[in-house]
Parts: sequence; C-alpha cells; structure tokens
Amino acid sequence: MLASDAVRFLAGSGLGAILGSFLGAIVTRWPRGETVVRGRSKCDACGRTLRPVELIPLVSALTARGQCRSCRAPIDPVHGLMELGAAIIGGLAFWLLPVPVAILFALAGWMLLTLAVLDARHLWLPDALTFPLAALGLTFGDWVMPAPFQDRLIGAALGYGALFAIATLYRRLRGRDGLGLGDAKLLGAIGAWLGWHLLPLVLLAASMAGLLWALAARLLGKEIDGTTRLPFGTLLCLAVLPAAWAGWWFGL
Repeated sequence: MLASDAVRFLAGSGLGAILGSFLGAIVTRWPRGETVVRGRSKCDACGRTLRPVELIPLVSALTARGQCRSCRAPIDPVHGLMELGAAIIGGLAFWLLPVPVAILFALAGWMLLTLAVLDARHLWLPDALTFPLAALGLTFGDWVMPAPFQDRLIGAALGYGALFAIATLYRRLRGRDGLGLGDAKLLGAIGAWLGWHLLPLVLLAASMAGLLWALAARLLGKEIDGTTRLPFGTLLCLAVLPAAWAGWWFGL
C-alpha cells in the first residue's frame, strides 16, 4: 500500500469510526424511543454522563474492557461493533475509490450496516433509513453505478413490488404475516442502486444465508419451525456486496 493509499484508508477509517459511534447510539436508543441527536452520552445502567475521554471510538471500549467505569455494568458490545464495522466500510471505500464516489458508497454502506443491525436485534427496518438509501441510489447512481437510471428505477419498483406481492399472498393464504413490508422497501432501495438485473442474485444470496442460519440454529439446539421469525432484512444487507461483486465479475 502506497503512502497516499494508507492516508486515505486511515482517513476513511477514522471518519467511519467516529460516525460508527453515532450509529451505535442509533441502534441502541432509537428502538427505545430515545433521542439520538440531543443529550450527552451516558451509561445505560447507572445513567452517569460519559466524559470525552470515554467517547473515543474503539479505544474507549478497549480500555474500559467492556464495562462502565463507575458501576461496572457491561457495555453493550454493539457500540464497539458498529464503530469497527463503520471504520472498515469507510477505510475500504476511501482506499479503493475516488473521494466523491467513496463518500457515496460509504454512506450507503453505513446505512446498510445500521439497517442490518436494527433488523437483527429488533426485526425493524425504519423508513427513515430505507427511503434515503433509495433516494441516494436514484439521484446519484448515474455517477457511481454501471446500471443506467432506467434499470435502477425498475429495480426500485420491482424490488418493492415482488416482496410486497409475496407478503400479501402469504397473509391471505396463511392468515398471518410472513414477511414485513420493511423487507420490501429495503429490497426496493437495493434495486435503486444495483438495478433490476441483480435483484435475483441478492435474493438468492440472502435466501442461502437464511438456510445456513436456520441450519446453524438447529445444530445449536434452537427450535426452528414455521413461526420462527428471521431477520431477512439483515440477510438482504449482507447479500448486497457478493451480489454486486458477482454482477461485476460476470458482466451482468
């Protein structure tokens, strides 16, 4: 890695780690109905306001050994994981891509990371994240994506429409929800970036990951049946990168 590449990687990683600290607050506070834009950070257990030295991304979690310095209550590891994940996304984007393009791809990656964690923890895909993700793909995709606008517009409509139709049909046949509309909106947002032609690969990769998840759960002794809820949105987020890579590799 050249010196300039190292600087860009470190800059992207640093920016990602800082933003990851905010994203960690989102995935912990937002589902509880707490604000994420006002008020100082505090310990979830004892309520003590955290000092600036305790808010350094990644470093603070390591030095505190995963515990509050006052009450010794465990700190939710999702904070460190969000900081690390966002740092990796930012570092790779700024290392591999020109700065304007890197910013857009990093934003999309950070949104997908947040959506993946929210769905894994709470089975929730908020419109406040899926809609901006779709808007970014449709408005800026012409500058950063190989798929033309028409293909991405069709992808947004087809991604949402396909899962919406499946969810509606399942509800009518089984009398209960089997697929959340948040999943449909997320697939629409993914289609707004990748285009309609890569959506089958996204669904295939996500479905295979779901089967592996169910198999692993069974091997660990967990009960899996027709009513088990699966964070399909998380799997869709994880499927974006391999689907995009396969599309690039095979010229789809």
